Amino acid sequence: MTALRYPLVLLLTGMLGLAGCSMNQPVPMYQLDAGQPGLPRQSAGLAVELGPVTVADYLQHDTMLQRQPDGSLTAARDARWAGNLPSDINQLLLRQLAWRLDSQRVVLAPGSMSTAPDVRVVLSITRLDSGSKEPAVLDAQWRLLDRRSQLRDSRIVHLEEKHTGSSADQARAQGVLLQHLVEQLSVAIKPLSNQPIADEKKPSPAAPKTVEADKPKMPMATPIRTDLEIFRF
Repeated sequence: MTALRYPLVLLLTGMLGLAGCSMNQPVPMYQLDAGQPGLPRQSAGLAVELGPVTVADYLQHDTMLQRQPDGSLTAARDARWAGNLPSDINQLLLRQLAWRLDSQRVVLAPGSMSTAPDVRVVLSITRLDSGSKEPAVLDAQWRLLDRRSQLRDSRIVHLEEKHTGSSADQARAQGVLLQHLVEQLSVAIKPLSNQPIADEKKPSPAAPKTVEADKPKMPMATPIRTDLEIFRF
């Protein structure tokens, strides 16, 4: 009986070891594809404040979600985002926008500019996901405000990108969608570089001088000393 127990114990130990290895197997982590943005050269380029950038609540964690054919979302078991996804989105948008505008003066809100920015971008991302059988989809809206905080442009964007189905290619496709978003955004921003530097206060027009009509002035009455006081005019 004792001799038969040893193989059984070894078999159970091996099975538990394999189960433990499978449970402790590291999950691959991915980052958004930021492309290869170059460094902007102009230190005195267009001043842009990017933000606030709001991201949908369901994207506020590091789990990579999978969109199902019925529209539902499930957590991927074999993939996670490396780091904070909203923060990675902000950094990707910042690098891409500064490169496309060729300006070192692109900052995330709240910015530290000494003067009001030329353009302020208010951006909302309401959807950014994909699935093994569903394309990567990005839904967003932007509003552009000028130096006087006047609305100059507003647009709702829907973009899609195909992929091969793997988690790695899904991450690539979602990053490419954000790059396309910045490409459209930069095209909308560039015309605002021609706005006046400052609103010059025009001097108020001088009040017109009232020209009095030439009226005969009535002389002062002067008395003449006689027996009777006669006033001569």
